[in-house]
Amino acid sequence: MSRFDDLPGYAASIAPLIDAVHLGVLIASRPLGRELVERSGLQTDLLVDLRYVLPARPLTRGGLAALYRYNPFDDTEIGAQLAQGTLVVDHEGGLRATAGALTFITELYGLHAAVTGELWAEHAERLPELAALAGRLVAASADSGGEAFAQAAPPHEPEGTPEGVLLFNRLAALRYHRADAHAAAWGQAGLTAAQIVGLPSGPFRDRIEEETNRRAAVPYEALTTRERQTLLLGLNALGH
Repeated sequence: MSRFDDLPGYAASIAPLIDAVHLGVLIASRPLGRELVERSGLQTDLLVDLRYVLPARPLTRGGLAALYRYNPFDDTEIGAQLAQGTLVVDHEGGLRATAGALTFITELYGLHAAVTGELWAEHAERLPELAALAGRLVAASADSGGEAFAQAAPPHEPEGTPEGVLLFNRLAALRYHRADAHAAAWGQAGLTAAQIVGLPSGPFRDRIEEETNRRAAVPYEALTTRERQTLLLGLNALGH
């Protein structure tokens, strides 16, 4: 069996690449991002984290709790967003982005377009296929994802969004499919979020990670062997 056909093994191998590519863009965006945040005068951590979610759908309390299950979202922070006018509560109790928040996010998308364009310039020919594969995985994850993924996907993709930004945000959403798989695995083992964070290496932890990989592997069935290889090698190239 090819290593690209061992789907749990593939899920384990590609997860750190997805994280590395996503984090690489965030790090490269910091200088311009600081300037944008200072100019906005807003408290923007939530807007940056959920840039691809807020324009697409309201945040639910359950969705927020799932997205931030390892670092619970404080009501004080929600209050700050309401007070500064970036979120409003709708008639169903959901949190919706205001016009001011959407303006900030539009500028942030432009910033990420510039950053990914420069960061991945030598790999520009790869981006359309990688973005398309990531998009298919987002769609294929809908049935097996949990509450965090349901809140995060599909990402906001206005017409004309560059391939680099599409890839960046699709990978960001896909990270929550694995996060839900991990939560299901440690929950099945009778643990809490705090307990799994502090759980040491060993056979018990290994079994949880194996179950995580089994669950996280489901969307990759939607890709062919060649496509899985293309995605893994492509993300590896972008991350270096």
